[in-house]
Amino acid sequence: MKASVVIFPGTNRERDVADVLEAVSGRRPQMVWHGDSEVPDSDLIVLPGGFSYGDYLRCGAMAAHSPIMRDVIAKAEAGTPVLGICNGFQILCEAGLLPGVLMHNSSLKFICKDVWLRVEQPDTIFTSRFAKGELMRAIAAHAEGNYFADPETLNRLEGEGRVVFRYADRHGNVTPEANPNGAQRSIAGICDARRRVLGLMPHPENTSDPLLGPTEGRKLFESIVESLVA
Repeated sequence: MKASVVIFPGTNRERDVADVLEAVSGRRPQMVWHGDSEVPDSDLIVLPGGFSYGDYLRCGAMAAHSPIMRDVIAKAEAGTPVLGICNGFQILCEAGLLPGVLMHNSSLKFICKDVWLRVEQPDTIFTSRFAKGELMRAIAAHAEGNYFADPETLNRLEGEGRVVFRYADRHGNVTPEANPNGAQRSIAGICDARRRVLGLMPHPENTSDPLLGPTEGRKLFESIVESLVA
């Protein structure tokens, strides 16, 4: 599987996600600079986490207008799968590839902790190895992870089965206490209508290496490889 990881000024999770992709696919991803005009031929494009452009203006707003994003958008519209994690999710929303926005956490504080995500939709290339309702542990590390959209958009996402992950407790219960940032309807990750673009706030790449701790996040990357290589 040929993957490309886009690097923006301020990106800080590119090596983490590249390491996991190499571990599960056997091939090192291509690292693509934000100032380039074209993404190399790829089976998957990843927008990693970090603080692109220092989160000035609005998180992801400047990165969404980087030269490379014109080609990312074109390739996504042509069907190339795109995964955006944390700041990558913010960029996907700012670029119009996913609806809604990521606002300041309801606490108005940066959070960094383990969270549990309940898989709502296993019928995507990103979640094919999960069962519906299965839990995945990931690391939340953000100040602007509060997903917001108007009621019509939220209802459309729910009706079309595009809410892929929801914050839950370790028993799978979706409760206000399990929602770390105030996201509407406890939404942690959504996909586009074709289920080929996924954005999620917590970091599955940081729960993928047994040397570092929990490994629930690895299954997301195994799902991608299995779906794209089959």
